[in-house]
Amino acid sequence: MRLQAEQLFIDGPVGKIESIVENPGAPRGIALIAHPHPLFGGGNTNKVVQTLARTFNHLDYVSLRPNFRGIGLTEGSHDEGAGECEDLLALLTEAKCRYGNLPVALAGFSFGAYVQTRVAEKLADGGHPAQRLVLVGTASGFVEGARRYHTKAVPRDTIVIHGSEDRTVPLANVIEWAKPLELPVIVVPGADHFFHRRLHTIREIVSRAWRH
Repeated sequence: MRLQAEQLFIDGPVGKIESIVENPGAPRGIALIAHPHPLFGGGNTNKVVQTLARTFNHLDYVSLRPNFRGIGLTEGSHDEGAGECEDLLALLTEAKCRYGNLPVALAGFSFGAYVQTRVAEKLADGGHPAQRLVLVGTASGFVEGARRYHTKAVPRDTIVIHGSEDRTVPLANVIEWAKPLELPVIVVPGADHFFHRRLHTIREIVSRAWRH
């Protein structure tokens, strides 16, 4: 499925938010997908983020891939997750106006996964929890060159995917975060942080989980 990508701009808390939208038509859900760290080359055209978007398109979700603050044509500057969370909530509000009050899937990669745990907490606190989360290469604990991430608790049906050979966010970090939550972690043998030559595995894991 190759959909025509639409560029969408909305007014966020500190300026314009730029997103890529792909709509399969008559969507049954909204998938909001967050990219890796903007200060380390992350953007909404990242391959893992594209893979997540296309996976959800195949599941008949409209996918939205925003750029975080300071990336592409999104205004503002990096805010270590707090402002990014507010931007995603603003985009989600606009998406519900456009596509209807549909179930919401939150997906993120690396720093984007960390931000989505914050978004999920806000939605749950507001009485409108996300349908489900997909977190890939989740930033948690101390990450070399970045900082320490205090990743939020998430529901136990969250799909957590991590590479066994991740050198950016060691698998042990994610296990330490997941253990007190009794949260399963799907480990992809041989996969590095960016899932080189393993993108198809992400697609298969998410697709299987959604159909069960």
